Amino acid sequence: MLSLALPVEIYFCTEATDMRRGFDGLMRMAEEHLARDVLSGGLYVFVNRRRDRLKLLYWDNDGLAIWHKRLESGRFQIPPITAESCCVTLTGMQLALILGGIDLASVRQRKRYRRPA
Repeated sequence: MLSLALPVEIYFCTEATDMRRGFDGLMRMAEEHLARDVLSGGLYVFVNRRRDRLKLLYWDNDGLAIWHKRLESGRFQIPPITAESCCVTLTGMQLALILGGIDLASVRQRKRYRRPA
């Protein structure tokens, strides 16, 4: 079970990722493709071309941490993306749905109150 102190910003990289990449390779990819500094916080999600492997990279107050999941069958459903974006921002609920194998396109969220910014 993955437990993180939420709310945390979650960035999904839409580029296919070589899953042999480690801490430095994923951090470099986040900086180049997502234009984000990993050390400033946030959770970064990467998937491979076949979408059967997923890695999460995050800064854990005193070092980087990677969480890796490999599916034995099936594929991760990636969120809808736009052509000009290399990054999609997710909520914690959307990430949990992706990890649980639920298609985000089939989920309908009901209207809820949000405090004006």
